[in-house]
Amino acid sequence: MPVFRRAAHYVDNIFKGTALRQIPVEQAATFDLAINLKTAASLGLTFPDSLIARADTVIE
Repeated sequence: MPVFRRAAHYVDNIFKGTALRQIPVEQAATFDLAINLKTAASLGLTFPDSLIARADTVIE
């Protein structure tokens, strides 16, 4: 489940009055690499072809 969706569970627990020390810390199990080439070009950034090939999503 994406991290942003888990945030709702944290907020729900806090609103219900759960002490922060009792809410477990969770870490994402997977990460996605997305590269927006148009935005990168407008910022003057370049990426090696090897990094672009490894990206999960490439926005052109």
